[in-house]
Amino acid sequence: MTFFELSDLKLRKMQTLKKNYEFENVLRKGKFYIGKQITIYITKNKEEINKFGIAISKKTCKAVKRNYIKRKIRENYRLIEKSLKKGHHIIFLWNKKIPVEDTNFHIIKKDMENLFKKAGLL
Repeated sequence: MTFFELSDLKLRKMQTLKKNYEFENVLRKGKFYIGKQITIYITKNKEEINKFGIAISKKTCKAVKRNYIKRKIRENYRLIEKSLKKGHHIIFLWNKKIPVEDTNFHIIKKDMENLFKKAGLL
């Protein structure tokens, strides 16, 4: 492939919730599903895409470890995203009782799949 062919490929950017009022709206009105390591809040939106956000308490750990957890959640969501139904806002909360050392990519993946099945999005 040439450079121009590569530049024509569109990389899908994940749509995220960024504003505080968006998070508050989903947390207040959304249904929640509790897993071993994560909790998911879900509401419907009026768009044809899913938007997601990740919230981890500062009391859980320092910034480096919080970002480590976020990367694990974000990557798992990216892998599952194509099989989800469209038109929802989704927020992932980390269970602060779980030590960061117990963070495992595969446990988060199973947790996420089970919660999305419960919610009827898979």
